[in-house]
Amino acid sequence: MSKTIFITGTSTGFGKLTAVTLANAGHSVIAGMRNTNDKNAAAAKELGAIENIEVVDIDVTDDASVNKAIEKVITKYGKIDVLINNAAVSGFGLLEGYSIDQVRKMFDVNVYSVLRMYQAVLPSMRKERNGLVINITTGASGHTLPFMVPYIASKLVVESFTEGLQDELADYGIENVSIQPGVYPTEMNNGSKAGIHADKTEIIEEYGESATEKFNALGTALFGKMAQFDMNPQTIADGILELVSMKKGERPLRFPLDAIAQGTDKEFIEARANIKAKWVAAYTN
Repeated sequence: MSKTIFITGTSTGFGKLTAVTLANAGHSVIAGMRNTNDKNAAAAKELGAIENIEVVDIDVTDDASVNKAIEKVITKYGKIDVLINNAAVSGFGLLEGYSIDQVRKMFDVNVYSVLRMYQAVLPSMRKERNGLVINITTGASGHTLPFMVPYIASKLVVESFTEGLQDELADYGIENVSIQPGVYPTEMNNGSKAGIHADKTEIIEEYGESATEKFNALGTALFGKMAQFDMNPQTIADGILELVSMKKGERPLRFPLDAIAQGTDKEFIEARANIKAKWVAAYTN
């Protein structure tokens, strides 16, 4: 059955592929992106020409823009069945090398935007007593890499949102799923899309060549694995379609899609869930 689906961050990468994939499957897709009349005009025109896709201008870092976009969509379509929180920005560098303002910018895009979207969409979903929210996070959802601390921290907050809201929204028939994609060759990772990086140059210089060498080695390893396992971003779009198509009540809380992990991500998620169940039982029984 066709669903009305709102996706953020559709100008490039996972978001763009997902919009096309879901539209081709017959769903009504609202492709959210900012700067549709200038910077992203070409992307907006390209997606807007595809059957079943409507492009909506939205700045996920702005309350008024989010509320205006969601109100417009609900007025036209009556409801939003699925929200996909995809918009995000990456960032690299030493944690000490990040200014507070730079971390704040990172969290505004990766964390607060997700909360804005939830708060804008949930009243309608609660009224319908039905909905699905898919959040794109990172990795196996439970560990942090050096030189990527603010970025991964922001994604772990979204994991917390997903897990907590699954319980809070259960009475309203609203499901929440996080996707852990691992490393894929999208604009976020190949340098063509600006990130929010460490900006305190004097601190970075004090760490010297040793930190630079470690950072470069990490990057080389990640990109090497990405090539070795032929990581195709379409995997994420197909995974999202699979989640959308699943019967209600059968969707998992976490949905890892990372071939590089070779099953260790699934093992980690299952172990975490089992330990959590024991922990909760210890407190509630």
